[in-house]
Order: sequence, then C-alpha cells, then structure tokens
Amino acid sequence: MTDLATLLEVGGPVAALGGGAAYARAQHPGVYWSTVGLPLSTARLLSSYSSVMEACGLTVAPSRLRVLAVKATTRREVRPVPPRRGIIRPTSTGLRLRLRLAPGQEPADVAASAERLRHAWGVHAVYVTTVKPGVVELRLVGFDVLRKVRMPRKSPAGTLKIPVALREDATPFVRDYRTVPHQLTLGATLSGKSMYLRHLVAGLARQPVALVGIDCKRGVELAPFAARLSALATDPAQAAQLLPVLINEMEDRYDLIKARQGIASGTPDEEITSDIWGLPEHERPVPVVLFVDEVAELFLVATRKDEDRRDEMVTQLIRLAQLGRAAGIYLEVCGQRFGAELGKGATMLRAQLSSRVCHRVNDEASAKMALGDIAPEAVSAACAIAPELPGLAVAGDTSGGWSRIRTPYLSLGDAAEICHESAHLVPDLPALKPLRPAVPVRTVKAPAPSRAAVRRFRLSR
Repeated sequence: MTDLATLLEVGGPVAALGGGAAYARAQHPGVYWSTVGLPLSTARLLSSYSSVMEACGLTVAPSRLRVLAVKATTRREVRPVPPRRGIIRPTSTGLRLRLRLAPGQEPADVAASAERLRHAWGVHAVYVTTVKPGVVELRLVGFDVLRKVRMPRKSPAGTLKIPVALREDATPFVRDYRTVPHQLTLGATLSGKSMYLRHLVAGLARQPVALVGIDCKRGVELAPFAARLSALATDPAQAAQLLPVLINEMEDRYDLIKARQGIASGTPDEEITSDIWGLPEHERPVPVVLFVDEVAELFLVATRKDEDRRDEMVTQLIRLAQLGRAAGIYLEVCGQRFGAELGKGATMLRAQLSSRVCHRVNDEASAKMALGDIAPEAVSAACAIAPELPGLAVAGDTSGGWSRIRTPYLSLGDAAEICHESAHLVPDLPALKPLRPAVPVRTVKAPAPSRAAVRRFRLSR
C-alpha cells in the first residue's frame, strides 16, 4: 500500500509534465521547441553525427596519413571520415550548422540525404544551401512554421523590398521589385491572394513610391487604400484611360534618361539599356507600382467595340511589362486564372511576369499556367494546398527555384489604417491627378464623457 501511494505521488507530476509538453507541442510549437525539442535534437545530432553520415553515404575513405596516425596511436578500427562539422547555432525555429565537404563531395549529395537527416535527428525538415565552394549550411527546422506564421523580427527591407511572407525554412520571403520587377499572383477564391496583396500595399505605403491600382471588381479590393493611391481604375473603361497615362509617363522618363546621358532624341526606347536608378537622386522620378486585380476582367469582351478596347489595353500592359522596369514602373498582376484562353496577348504578357506566386487553385491547369513554364516540379506542390490553409502558396521564378510560403494574417482595417497614416507620402504626379480616387472624410468620434464629468455636470445644475 505504501509503494502504491509513493508511485501515485511520483507519477502525478510526471503525467502532468508529459501532458503539458504534449499541449505545448500542439498549441505552442515554438515554446515546445525552445524548452524540449532543441535540447533533444542537439543531443541526437552530437551523439549520432558520424554514424548518421556514414549511413547516408556522406563519408569518404580516410587519407593515408590519417590511417597511419590511427594505427600508430590506437588499435581501434579506422572508420570513414564524415564532413567536418562547424558550430551548432540554435535559433527560435531550429538549428543551423555548416559542413565542410570532403574532396569529391558536392552539395547535391547532402541535399539528397535531407529526408534521412530529418528522421535521424527528429526535426520537422532539413534544408541545404551552398555558402561557398566546399561549404554547405544545414538549416534544421524544428516544427511546421507555416501552420502559425510569425515573421522574423529582423527581415531584409529597403526601397521596393517588402518582406511579405514566411518560407517553409523559416526565412522571410521578400518581394524585391528591383531584382524581379514584375510578378503574377494566382489563386482561387478564399485562397489568401487578397491577404498577399494587402501586405504588399501596406509595405509599399510607407515608402516613397507611387501606387496605382486597376480593380475591376468595382474597387472592393483596392478602394480601402484610396488614401495612399495615386490613381485607381474600378472598371475596364477607366482602365482604358489609365494605361495610356502610364505609357506616356514611361516615355517621358525615357526622354529624361536620354537627356541626362546625351543620347540622341531619335533613339528607339528599346535600345536604351540604362534606367532611372542611374540618375541623380534629385532628378530621379518616383517609382510606380501598378496593381492589377482580377486581370481576366480586362480580357473579357461582349461586343466588337469592347474587343478593340481589350486589344489596346493588352498591348499597353505588354509594353509596360517589357519596357517599364528601366523607367521605374513595376507590375503586380493578380487573378484566378491566366492562360491562352483569355485571348490574344495573354501568353505574351505572362511570359514577361518572371516572378510567380500560386495559391490554392481549382484545377491543375491553373497551377501549370502559373508555374509550369518556370518550375514544373512545383505544380504538384501547388495542387496539394489544402483549403483550410489560406495564405499558403508556392513561389517560384525563372531560375527554376521554388519554395512554399505563407502570408501572415493582416486585417483589411489595419492595412487601410496604414495607408491613411501614410497619405502624406503620395507623390506629386500631375498626369495621374485626374485619376486619383476620392478619399472619404474620416469622422472622428468624440470621446465619451467620464463619470466624474457627468457628476460635475449634474451638480452644476
């Protein structure tokens, strides 16, 4: 009886501790990793490093000098040599360590064993990146960081550089317009495409950038940001008025570059290789980012007159995509589908949008439209996105690389408030003033009187 009481006294705290750890692992994986997962994974790595590398085929035969030294000093067996391991650096989401590859090894050998290393060391995922010739970095992620997104405190930022989502390897996904000027974002209804757009607008709103929008859903997506927009078109007819203005602005900027560099005025724009960033800061025009939401609405036509207008708008969009980068005009095109069935010019426009982000789509053909021509192996990953994970997407570019990302939650009210606070940053572009949206007057509610004030008012009567 005494032994049973002692067992219950000891087992109670142990069960509570185990239950608390299980709850933390399910509901607060970051806390669980910092307190339990990190020490366990570090211990596994240190104790089994050599044997795991040998099992994964990442070891090489020792040199003759090493064999002679081992035989001369000890009688133990001479084992294959694993890659030299650097210092283990713990992070809030996992571990990082560098490996110096042995002669004859390449980073692809380590990347091919990433899944084996994940199981051996008990982590969620292992990612391999090349640091320099002969050195790779292993990034061990302790838990699924995309289940509940928390952006890192320190993210790369700058002019036209927006950290907009989190990658599956716990690094920020940065939308850099100067590196990749134009992007196509596809996603079905409730896939998180609008959330992605909000983060872009909110991030750019704090920078000296002109924001221009085409939202053919009567402006329901971009109208809340009217305080920060330099121009907004809410239907195809208004878009047909806005695009020629942007074309003229682009041509004026090319004339400015020609005048500054002494190029002959008759030189075609296509032969100019410089851009506005080579101009002095006091002469440099402000960058312009054009957001096109539901781009398919610009392609749909009902009459012959609409078809002529469509062809003209598509031609202008293609010109902006081909020539706009050097003039500091960047395109952010969004839609649910975007393929050749939209009509003439759709495929040509898509080819100019080198960066792609594909959220959950309704069919495999839509995923192929977004990623099939740049990263075919990413199509299956895009088709596997579950409806209960809004904001999850596959991002790729023309280099063939791709990764899964997820955008953190940002309410429409918070994004609109950021735009209102940044309204003073709207640049002065005379050509766009007639197309600037009307900003509703914000009514400020008077604060409710305190109880002391009400009591004093009653006593005064």
